[in-house]
Amino acid sequence: MSTRTDLPESDFVEASRTSTESVVYIKNISETSYSRSYLDWFFDRNPGTHTQISSGSGVIFTADGYIVTNNHVVQNADRLEVVYHKRIYDAELIGTDPSTDLAVLKIDAQNLPAIPTGSSKNLNVGEWVIAVGNPFNLTSTVTAGIVSAKGREINILQGKFPIESFIQTDAAINPGNSGGALVNRAGQLVGINTAILSRTGSYAGYGFAVPIDIVKKIVGDLIEYGEVQKAFFGGEVTDFDAAIAKRLDIAVNREFNGVLLAYVQNDGAAAKAGLKEGDIILKINDTPVNSKSQFEEELSYHSPGDKVTFTYKRDDNTKQSNLTLTNREGTTSVLKREVYTSESLGAQFEAVPKVERDIIGIDYGVKVFNIGSGLVRRIGITEDFIITDINRNPIKSPQRLVEILEKIRGRVIIEGVNSQGRRGYYSFELR
Repeated sequence: MSTRTDLPESDFVEASRTSTESVVYIKNISETSYSRSYLDWFFDRNPGTHTQISSGSGVIFTADGYIVTNNHVVQNADRLEVVYHKRIYDAELIGTDPSTDLAVLKIDAQNLPAIPTGSSKNLNVGEWVIAVGNPFNLTSTVTAGIVSAKGREINILQGKFPIESFIQTDAAINPGNSGGALVNRAGQLVGINTAILSRTGSYAGYGFAVPIDIVKKIVGDLIEYGEVQKAFFGGEVTDFDAAIAKRLDIAVNREFNGVLLAYVQNDGAAAKAGLKEGDIILKINDTPVNSKSQFEEELSYHSPGDKVTFTYKRDDNTKQSNLTLTNREGTTSVLKREVYTSESLGAQFEAVPKVERDIIGIDYGVKVFNIGSGLVRRIGITEDFIITDINRNPIKSPQRLVEILEKIRGRVIIEGVNSQGRRGYYSFELR
């Protein structure tokens, strides 16, 4: 067995040489507004602006210019640039997926050195890996370490349905490494570096990467559809352990296999297949799932319309049920994300999908996000707030919301639900 001192030089040299050729530097350029005085707001004058630049890394995924990076690297950008071989390219944002913290960019270039991909499923704990990126604006930095763990859930991702099944590594990852490559000794991409656990903001021994098998599905969907075609099974699961078994009075052996089915959506795929809250799901098809992160990762490889088999345990009996996975609206068709932008209100709006409405317990609503300068910020509406009613008028579409807020005058009461699921309202006067 190799150690850090007796590893052949070629193990790292060749992998480093090939992988650094496929890693790029990304600049996020944004214009932020600020008020010079309270008179700017009172007289509705244009505020001052400040240019802010942040940076990260990206990986060349295809020879014709598609680049994968982190969602948080490109978030809130007014302009994106890719620096490669001392040349600057304007980058087009193809799509993002906050639930996995991934994003895809496109630059106008051909014959780029696309990185070869491996398999994160075949990656073993203890296996050597290399992290390649641009920490602290230092281009093409390579660090080495081992895979410390797989299937890590660290509760950092955004979105209502995050997928966290990270590869944990002790290869040094620092600010600027985000979106860079985690490669094996063959120089194959096995993950996209995403996060660190640190009290100081710098590397402290723990780095995390999105597994390449998840990345392939997400990137493929974003390139083809502009949105991830996420599959839903009509429920939610949680980790199953001794404390939960005792609370639910479930008799088990010493091993706590599977995940607990904690919620079943009315008329969802799970309900139609006969599954019930309290069932212990043991497998998806032939793959055992012994944690929530494993379950979510296995489900993430599938698309709406796919048929899967759940093996589960109920009352000491092991059963199987066949499910047809659905999209967020409960159908199996391909969905395109429809985002409505209002410059006058200074925000973007999106109708809340059925699967999220069912969990929250609302019949309709419109989510507010990407809040900039405008009315939405002035009245204090928070990011991801869901507006259900304005002056008791139901809000079922972004267009209806914008139409009302652009025309309404006098006393206004906005009702809705915040990102934690709590109901609330905003009350203000418009003249």
